[in-house]
Amino acid sequence: MLAVHLVSFFFTKLQEDPTKKVDRFLHAMRLHDDQLNDISARFQAEMKKGLSAESNAAAAVKMLPTHVRSTPDGSEKGQFMALDFGGSKFKVLQVKVREGMGIRKGGVEMDEKTYRIPKELLTGRGTELFDHVTESLKDFLHERNISLEKKHPLAFTFSFPCEQTALNRGLLLSWSKNFRARGLQGKDVVQVLRDSIDRTGGMDMEVLAMVNDTVATMMTCGFDDQYCQAGLIIGTGTNACYMEELRHVDLVEGDEGRMCVNTEWGAFGDDGALDDFITEFDRDVDAASNNPGKQIFEKMISGMYLGELVRLVVLKMAKVGKLFDGRVSDALRTKGKITTAHVAAMEEYKNGLKNTRTILEELDLSPSDDDCIAVQHISTIVSFRSSNLVAAGLAAILTRIKHNRNRRALRITVGVDGTVYKTHPQYPKRLHKVVRRLLPDCHVRFALSDSGSSKGAALVTAVAQRLASRKRQVDETLSSFKLSQEQLQLVKARMRAGLEAGLKSKGPSAIKMLPSFVYHTPDGTENGKYLALDLGGTNFRAMLVNFKKSLQQNVRLYHKIYTIPLEIMQGTGEELFDHLAQCIGDFLDYMGMKNARLPAGFTFSFPCEQTAIDTGTLVSWTKGFKATNCEGHDVVSMLREAIKRRNEFELDIAAVVNDTVGTMMSCAYEDPQCEIGLIAGTGTNVCYMEEVKNIEICCGEQGAAEMLKMCVNTEWGGLGDDGSLDDIITPYDTEVDQNSVNPGKQRFEKLTSGMYLGEIVRQVLLDLTRGGLLFRGHVTETLKTPGIFQTKYLSQIESDRLALLQVRSILQQLGLNSNCDDSIIVKEVCGAVSRRAAQLCGAGMAAVVDKIRENRGLDHLNITVGVDGALYKLHPHFSGVLQKTTKALAPRCDVTFLPSEEGSGKGAALITAVARKKKEI
Repeated sequence: MLAVHLVSFFFTKLQEDPTKKVDRFLHAMRLHDDQLNDISARFQAEMKKGLSAESNAAAAVKMLPTHVRSTPDGSEKGQFMALDFGGSKFKVLQVKVREGMGIRKGGVEMDEKTYRIPKELLTGRGTELFDHVTESLKDFLHERNISLEKKHPLAFTFSFPCEQTALNRGLLLSWSKNFRARGLQGKDVVQVLRDSIDRTGGMDMEVLAMVNDTVATMMTCGFDDQYCQAGLIIGTGTNACYMEELRHVDLVEGDEGRMCVNTEWGAFGDDGALDDFITEFDRDVDAASNNPGKQIFEKMISGMYLGELVRLVVLKMAKVGKLFDGRVSDALRTKGKITTAHVAAMEEYKNGLKNTRTILEELDLSPSDDDCIAVQHISTIVSFRSSNLVAAGLAAILTRIKHNRNRRALRITVGVDGTVYKTHPQYPKRLHKVVRRLLPDCHVRFALSDSGSSKGAALVTAVAQRLASRKRQVDETLSSFKLSQEQLQLVKARMRAGLEAGLKSKGPSAIKMLPSFVYHTPDGTENGKYLALDLGGTNFRAMLVNFKKSLQQNVRLYHKIYTIPLEIMQGTGEELFDHLAQCIGDFLDYMGMKNARLPAGFTFSFPCEQTAIDTGTLVSWTKGFKATNCEGHDVVSMLREAIKRRNEFELDIAAVVNDTVGTMMSCAYEDPQCEIGLIAGTGTNVCYMEEVKNIEICCGEQGAAEMLKMCVNTEWGGLGDDGSLDDIITPYDTEVDQNSVNPGKQRFEKLTSGMYLGEIVRQVLLDLTRGGLLFRGHVTETLKTPGIFQTKYLSQIESDRLALLQVRSILQQLGLNSNCDDSIIVKEVCGAVSRRAAQLCGAGMAAVVDKIRENRGLDHLNITVGVDGALYKLHPHFSGVLQKTTKALAPRCDVTFLPSEEGSGKGAALITAVARKKKEI
């Protein structure tokens, strides 16, 4: 009976699939997709922790900023020396980067020599280690007949964890890869290298950049592929880097653009984050390492440890009788006897089992066929787990990039280097497959680094030189938009002189200072129903305003907006005013009030000379209007005649009002201190309450002694028409002016208003592109199209958080293929143009408030400015710069800016109400 059982046992054992036996033994190493997604989510959380200034100190994954701000664009050029230092050997290289016109157009030539590092230097004094490196560098210069007198830019690849505070400064955090040289931890290794170069003597080297090998790999592949935004090393060690949005990198100042972050992901799990995935074999490897408890993730996936993990598994299975009939050799017990190269050999497609047998026999073992199959399967599981874990970490990085860039799908290239990836026959295919399975909405390409990290280090240096040169040229271009305090004081003085000249009855003045015949601001007692008509741009608004006694909160408004077609704007005057009469009739129909003869206020936002409150002669069109037979005519009469021709309704047009005056009146209804109106929108203008005695040009309502003040419509947009602003006008402004409908006119408005700022920006972008500083020098037909860059884009581009995403989106709409660096420059251009506009408005406002203060003989003035216009209301920084400039240039005036809620239409109704009330009195 016993014999029957023994026969049955041995028969069953013979029939058992050796791979299933291994699967059961290593079930903890076989990771399914749910586990990989869990690991990926944990790594994402670690990345976020490492990027935060608050939690970085406690983070296992350090997320080190590299100060590499751009990948190559193909325009890099120069000749560089390079040191590639990351293992028991290092390289000295001469790298020549030829300039190209874009990706793949340039080229890189390299001449290199490999030097060994004596074993004693790995654990000796750090200065001796670096002296050996610099002596080898000098040896290379001699061998290649490279000039020792000439200054050489040097790129330094240093493949150990460093905290970089600049591109050419890095503090060594810890050694890895069996290095333990003394006296360097916590020190700036770039300075150590410089000191060593000085000690060696006879060389003139400028260390411009220090990079990690992972970063260099990304840069190498990025030279040939513009989509390469991540780097991956899977070799003796492992690491990953990627281009992170700078606004998320707390440890570096600034929030525009991107910076490459060296994740140092080998430390993932050092804080216990992977404890539930760590096997007994991982713990044994860790315990026997030089740094127990450190680099846990690296010990699960990198080439330094894969062979040892396989050895420990094989040893354990042999000890429990599952391999070699329980026999264990001394060689199998010896650490390091199975290497990662052995693992790769065992997994070869055709010769894998043969290689496995040879390797096991070299370990003094006598493997059966099943033993060879089982050991090969152990290698597969260990290396497959490695590729799975790398895929999970990479999926976390790519998911973060996709989220940062607000993409539904992501096209990206990952630059890869490392012996495991390059020499293991199955590893790349497994890794690619799992990454694509975990990220089905990402198109991920893997690019193998063809020349290692040395080329990348030189490219980092070349990119840094390119960016520095480009920044200098862009700054020089934008310097003409930067106004000093002295220049702003001059603009204030010129505005003041213009205001004074415009009030005189004799002599021409660029600033017209038109009387409005509005003598009073509201007092809150206005009541009744009024029609307000507002023509100020491409829209015409009809509004019914009902004032309820003195209860301000009971103002009721009803309105409709009508578009003014371009052919009407630039047709005949009769067609324009007939169109307005048609819109008014439609509105009265809509309100059911066609038979009521309502008093109306007409907001007409163009320069008019008034001789009474209900007459206004158009001086000149602005804002793109060119309707014929209007200039020099009374616009109220033209509207009355159009209404008469229509013969459908009657209106009592009691006042014609500039939109600026209407804005002041609308805000004065809320704040009695409001005696200034400002428009900062498509156009720009200011009005204010001036002393009647100062208005020499006033010729209406003579003898009204009780009228002490009158609102004056400055039409300040004309400042500079006499050449008084020529010293601050740039060539870009001149180009915009010459291509406008009114060359030589409204020069101040063309520097400050929404109709022109976008066009100024376009002119600057065109110039920078032609100079090769933007969009790789490619000038599109769209960029050459006047008016294509609308001012509304400035407000979007300059918003604080998602700015670069918006820039990219806008530029794509314009047919411009931009990268991150282009977006930053575009934002800088927009900022320079809009800041100058706000400062100029602030200088003009300072002139107005100081004049009011002096008019009234006050040491200090408290006053409110009613404001309307999209530029003021929608641009994220315009209002702040305007207010700050006004305060700086008029320190004895306390100016409050009050945005108008209902705009100039309500103001026109108020002017009509105030005028009616005064007549009744």
